[in-house]
Amino acid sequence: MPPVPSSTPAYHERLWVPLRWWVQGTMLVASLWLAMVVAVPGPLAWVLTAAALGLMALLFLSYGSAAVTLSDGVLHAGRAQIEVRHLGEATALDEDAARRAAGVEADARAFLLLRPYRKRALMVEIADPADPAPYWLISSRRPQAIVEALRANT
Repeated sequence: MPPVPSSTPAYHERLWVPLRWWVQGTMLVASLWLAMVVAVPGPLAWVLTAAALGLMALLFLSYGSAAVTLSDGVLHAGRAQIEVRHLGEATALDEDAARRAAGVEADARAFLLLRPYRKRALMVEIADPADPAPYWLISSRRPQAIVEALRANT
């Protein structure tokens, strides 16, 4: 278990799954229930539907639990972490730049924490020559806020 930060984070964001995914997932589970209720006994249909709904919730909560935090001189992106002193230039990317950085301009060695429902991202160069990743590419709602927090902590 990672150490608990001793101070208030300079930046914190959780990459929650958007509401529309929950609505669409619930509609999918409702369709599953409708198909099941005519094919199997009622109680079994309800049990299977409840299990499907629970699985969907577990998957969405797990996938959306990734956090981006800057605290105590360490940038955390999901389970990865790096000290700010090993970071180079940080750049906030708009939708088009983020798509290019994750696509045609991508480096296979880069660390990625991307979510398809977050269109903007942050690119942070790695200044540590021992680190094989040239940069981190991190999805964010507010990439400019992370850039400003990183600049304030360097």
